[in-house]
Amino acid sequence: MNRALAFCLAVMAQGAQAQALPPVTGIVWQLYETAPEAKGSWHRLGARELLIQWTAVDGIAYVPGTGLRPSKRMPDWERIAREPWAERVIVGLSGRTDEQGTRRALDAMLAESLVITRLSFPFKVSGWYFPAEIDPTWKEAPVALPPVLEKLPRPLWISAYDGEGIGSAAFAAWLASWLPRDVGVLFQDGVGVHARSAPVAREYVDALAMRLGAARVGLIAEAFREHKGKFRPATAAELRSQLAAYRGLPIYLFDGPHYVPERVVRELAP
Repeated sequence: MNRALAFCLAVMAQGAQAQALPPVTGIVWQLYETAPEAKGSWHRLGARELLIQWTAVDGIAYVPGTGLRPSKRMPDWERIAREPWAERVIVGLSGRTDEQGTRRALDAMLAESLVITRLSFPFKVSGWYFPAEIDPTWKEAPVALPPVLEKLPRPLWISAYDGEGIGSAAFAAWLASWLPRDVGVLFQDGVGVHARSAPVAREYVDALAMRLGAARVGLIAEAFREHKGKFRPATAAELRSQLAAYRGLPIYLFDGPHYVPERVVRELAP
């Protein structure tokens, strides 16, 4: 191989490496009775962890043994446990689909969630997620939520977003002032609903990492786009631009079964 050709190949390789997307840590799956099955090849994007939004919601259970009404269509958990993108699973506990209803039902959610934490699962449980999304408009959260979180097993995660637009530094300071120190935070980037750009979402995660420690912080990347009151999957180009801003962060795609189809995976996969 002559020197000119070798130099060109080296430049091309460096360019391809610079363009490579950061690996995705995991995918989120939001369950409901007519939800699509969790089938895909998200491991090709790097995903090795599944975050289940909830295993019971609005009195309907997606796992047996809760005492709640079983879903008319149960997920095939045995098959999911064998998927490469579910080597580890963060189990979402009991939730409510209505945000205001969630904030009024913490005691009931806790009781239902404690039952779920005592169940056996066919997959490796890497943590627990309590599906009460936090933002600064929830004025009662600093008083109402810590006693609930203290009763749940660890590792424990919650998700949070800035619906009030107070800014990254103030948001991080607010959460750090009251959240139990052993609870992790998954920040919802808001890109899909056009609340903020990916670089601004990165500022929020960096501010949280400075306040809470990097090990306690991850990012939920919205893999959809809102348009005229409806939601569509983000295109590969949209996701490429979005994810490029999050290099070095634990990234969870929301959500894989709904918004990251095989055609998008094929376009994004290295």
